[in-house]
Amino acid sequence: MRAAAKPRFHSFLASHGIRIVNAASAPARARGLAYLADRHVATLATQGAEGPWAAAVFYVQQDFDLLFLSSPRSRHMLNIASNARAAAAIQEDCDRWQQIRGVQLEGVVRTLAGTEALAARRLYEARFPIARADGATPPAIAAALDRVGWFRLEARSAYFIDNSVAFGHRERIL
Repeated sequence: MRAAAKPRFHSFLASHGIRIVNAASAPARARGLAYLADRHVATLATQGAEGPWAAAVFYVQQDFDLLFLSSPRSRHMLNIASNARAAAAIQEDCDRWQQIRGVQLEGVVRTLAGTEALAARRLYEARFPIARADGATPPAIAAALDRVGWFRLEARSAYFIDNSVAFGHRERIL
């Protein structure tokens, strides 16, 4: 009896326009992680009292989470202070729709402090040597780094977009 219940339930969902999304395949997940590792900039989308906003941030990834720095007084971070939900897009610049590829993430942003912030900074320094705290950083950058906060976009879902497969092709990777 139980075996028949599942197909009926799926049929019921399908008849109401609801599609069951399977977990990401290992190859798709690996492709998404490699894509993120090869890029440096994410467009972070937030929502606040003044409406939606998008800002480019340099990031370091841990799995599908993005670690980034920003001024706590920036519009996107003020938005995060009141609504931690955010989305990010990482994509290539192109001039034909068939070339559109990238990763879309959705999750929540949280502020890092203490050892988490220090660990984020070390990862950031490894990826972006200009941000190193070893005295080689230009004084203006070092001063700016002293004023920023460290943040993590904790990805709750992620998709790989690849229009070379088909227009609007989107594959779940997390």
